[in-house]
Amino acid sequence: MSEFTVPQKSTEPDPEVTKEDEGDDGPAPEEESTAIFTPVVKLEAVEIKTFEEDEDILYKQRGKLYEYGETLLDKGTGNKQWKEKGVGEAKLLKHRESGRIRLLMRQEKTMKVIVNHFLDPRITINPHAGSDKAWVWGAFDFSDNELVEKTFAIRFGNPEIALEFKTAFNKYQIEMKKFIEGADSTEGTKEAEEI
Repeated sequence: MSEFTVPQKSTEPDPEVTKEDEGDDGPAPEEESTAIFTPVVKLEAVEIKTFEEDEDILYKQRGKLYEYGETLLDKGTGNKQWKEKGVGEAKLLKHRESGRIRLLMRQEKTMKVIVNHFLDPRITINPHAGSDKAWVWGAFDFSDNELVEKTFAIRFGNPEIALEFKTAFNKYQIEMKKFIEGADSTEGTKEAEEI
């Protein structure tokens, strides 16, 4: 006979293991974390001013904006191409006090301003050669905090929306033309009366 014996497997269930615990792969209740994490820095809610608070929305539509110009790799070479500026809502906004109308568009996620210019009556908006859903125009833009002449294109989801944008653009350009002519004449009248 051998000095070593093999223990026999017990047929009785283990009293510490219940049937509910057998199928549960999660941590036992005594192993669950009860730690409470408090923030190291407490931040207060800050009101962000977009400068759109004093303006009324005359028209807004979602589209994709492009700018015609040199890329970073082509700086100084004269090679220009269309660069995507972002997707967002193109808004025509009218200032409540001054009455001026501008086109403003921000990128959807970052809210970065990608186009910001007044609707100058001299701007001509033309159809894009390759698409009936896109329009091209040039304007003095202030989106980068510097007044620069740029060429833009905007593309919409379908031709009907694109035509609606052009109609609104032209309508408010005419309104701006009347405003400018009226503002000039009232300023001239005031100056003439003072003399």
